[in-house]
Amino acid sequence: MDIVVSNASDKPIYQQIVDQIRDQVLTGGLVAGEPLPSIRNLASALRVSVITTKRAYADLEALGFVETVPGKGSFVAGVKVELLRERRQRELEERLSALLDDARTLGLTSSDVKGLIDLLDGDIALEELSESLKEES
Repeated sequence: MDIVVSNASDKPIYQQIVDQIRDQVLTGGLVAGEPLPSIRNLASALRVSVITTKRAYADLEALGFVETVPGKGSFVAGVKVELLRERRQRELEERLSALLDDARTLGLTSSDVKGLIDLLDGDIALEELSESLKEES
């Protein structure tokens, strides 16, 4: 399980952990029944507070991604990935709808918005390529 946290992120560290574990479950990187590191081990590995990892695991459990068995540890829950993807897609649609409302308020057209998306997508691809080249050096 790969988790990278950043103090420079605008997201709290516990949320970064939640997001990364959730994404790994949704993409199949973590499968149902797979054991997760203990709260203390994860905190130590990430060099964060035990309270931070405990909060992340509690949030993941509330979202249905993690099951905790007293005395045995935490495990990836047997989640219905398709239902979770649908929920995330609805959340995305709501955020996009709000952004489109903002764009209309600014007088931007659909073409303008699509152009911005293409531009941002290209910037992300260039950034990923640049990081990949740095790692190879």
